[in-house]
Amino acid sequence: MQFLNFRQGQTQGLAVGDGKTFTGLLASDAGYPGSLQSLVKQGPDAFAKAAEALRKGAAIDLAKIDYLPPFDNPGRIFCIGLNYVDHSVESGFEIPTYPAIFSRFNDSMMGHGAPIIRPKVSTQLDYEGELVAVIGKPGRYISKEKALEHVAGYSIFNDASIRDYQRKSAQWTIGKNFDDTGAFGPFFVTSDELPPGATGLKIQTRLNGAVVQDASTSSLIFDVATLVQLLSEAVCLQPGDVIVTGTPSGVGLARKPPLFMKHGDVCEVEIEGMGILSNPVVDEK
Repeated sequence: MQFLNFRQGQTQGLAVGDGKTFTGLLASDAGYPGSLQSLVKQGPDAFAKAAEALRKGAAIDLAKIDYLPPFDNPGRIFCIGLNYVDHSVESGFEIPTYPAIFSRFNDSMMGHGAPIIRPKVSTQLDYEGELVAVIGKPGRYISKEKALEHVAGYSIFNDASIRDYQRKSAQWTIGKNFDDTGAFGPFFVTSDELPPGATGLKIQTRLNGAVVQDASTSSLIFDVATLVQLLSEAVCLQPGDVIVTGTPSGVGLARKPPLFMKHGDVCEVEIEGMGILSNPVVDEK
């Protein structure tokens, strides 16, 4: 199942579809099943029941809605750095034996179609196409063998980064959390629609139509199951927690000369079977 979290006018809605056509309900409609944020806490059966209700709703005109992040207020956003070998090398780091983990804040995120903002204080706005895994079942000390049972589904992220601010300190947090730099969506795809762990999927980032990142999710150093296992050693993972799994090689900072996003650009991230996350780039006013 593919779910679309959207807003029409001032009202939030939820739809189900195949990536091209969707039917759904607004929060003001009878039978509205609730947001994805609420559904994921109810367990996997809630998605099936919600889909049944949403298929009875009206056809959604995708040109007349605002896309919202699938989960617009997740409990925690765990981001993984240096999780592809080639990206670790191009960034000047040794291949990690334990994942680099940092956090994003909810307020930095926006949906498909919304502008990524290049801030006044920097011209080093970089793209990072990434696979997202969403936790659907709570757990602590989860074994790798059981880890994927705790994943409700997947989505796409563009972890747009302000590189000079990322490098101002030993911690990456500030450069990864500028307002309106975390594009998330357009859809949430339940785990049963994809290969286990969303492995073997083509992931590609395009800037103004030119391919700048091209890889497979099979190349993750720490796959989804491993990340769930390792994170659960530290915390009890909760439904709605988001894991942004890392970006492949080809980032703008590593190119010679560097290739940073600028006003008027359009950045697309596509993952096989999950759609295309597309966002324009605009300068902060």
